[in-house]
Amino acid sequence: MTIIAKTLIGFIFIVLACGATFSQEEGDDNPRANTNLGFPISAHLNPMAPFTNFGMGFTAGAGYNFTRKHGLVGEFMWSHLFLSSSALNPIRFALQDPSVDGSGNLYALTGNYRFELRGKSLGVYFIGGGGLYHRAVSLSHKVTTGSTNITCEPTFEWWGFSCTRGLVTSNQTILRSSLSSLGVNAGIGFTTRVGEEAPYRVYVESRYHYAPTKGISTQMVDITFGIRY
Repeated sequence: MTIIAKTLIGFIFIVLACGATFSQEEGDDNPRANTNLGFPISAHLNPMAPFTNFGMGFTAGAGYNFTRKHGLVGEFMWSHLFLSSSALNPIRFALQDPSVDGSGNLYALTGNYRFELRGKSLGVYFIGGGGLYHRAVSLSHKVTTGSTNITCEPTFEWWGFSCTRGLVTSNQTILRSSLSSLGVNAGIGFTTRVGEEAPYRVYVESRYHYAPTKGISTQMVDITFGIRY
């Protein structure tokens, strides 16, 4: 089992455990713990934008509220990267192999501070923090550059090929590659209360993410729709 899978299982366990605790606190609009489950849609910024159209996935979090306004939230995010033709056409052309295809995923494990102004029905909050960002991409089958001189376009760096003096290093075979980096995020969200008793709230949030992953940095803005406690 991979580290990512173990992390995801751990977060689901935390959310379920907190949910059991919350069921005993029904009607409390100032709970000590918090959880959230959301579904982000992301737009990618340069230099990442040319290789992806958009991203979709989910985010799950749990944390502790020090006061009604101040809280900490630990979050796990997964986003599937829907790749553009610009990420594949240069490789297909250079290698004369139109069958080459690929996929990508972005994972993030972050710790965040949240400042919230919460009314009885509506609320607004600001959130920001940082953590580990992991971007993984894979090709549909192994691709070998051979000994031909291929100009080192950013596309090749995206897939994990290395370059030497402006040319793709010869005789590399790539099937999948991944990069990890510490990164930061910041955003704003709006909430509205659901029901009369339990403090469940649906939320919509916009957040900017940045991680200086090697070669092509990870930069995106996502819009998340979800529910939180």
